[in-house]
Amino acid sequence: MDLLKKWFPSNQAVTKLINDLYKRYPKGFEDPFGLDEDMEIVLFKCLDCHGTDEVPEYIIGEFSLDKKRGEEVELHCPHCNGTMIRARNIPSD
Repeated sequence: MDLLKKWFPSNQAVTKLINDLYKRYPKGFEDPFGLDEDMEIVLFKCLDCHGTDEVPEYIIGEFSLDKKRGEEVELHCPHCNGTMIRARNIPSD
């Protein structure tokens, strides 16, 4: 942004664009999509092979859109293609 100000010091359109961008991205431009933010991870465990996998919370949210309230989200196991559910819901082995 500093270079744009330097290259176009008297251009009102550039100044307006810069001001609008600062308003739109108050956290800055280094990570405008929030990719560096901490991601909540949920542990899933396979009912078949007992393997585990860490799944981002937003993925669970996507899979729960068509579920009824209280209905468990099930995912495919990357190890054996079996059924995985949240690890907290599986009784101890």
